[in-house]
Amino acid sequence: MPAPLGQAEAPASPCVQLCALDAAGICLGCGRSRDEITRWMQASAAERAVIRRAAQERLALRHLPPHPVR
Repeated sequence: MPAPLGQAEAPASPCVQLCALDAAGICLGCGRSRDEITRWMQASAAERAVIRRAAQERLALRHLPPHPVR
């Protein structure tokens, strides 16, 4: 369903159903922090976009490709 006029559609969750946190509290599947996972449902579209970008950067730093969403 398209977003109402003037509103951005909220980015989909980056969760790939490979949920395992490392010692730093970062998910090995999606790259989000424990706090970002917890905040996701209440986050605005802009906040979700920032979280997704940060998660992708974390995975890239670990040389892990983003997993396809299941």
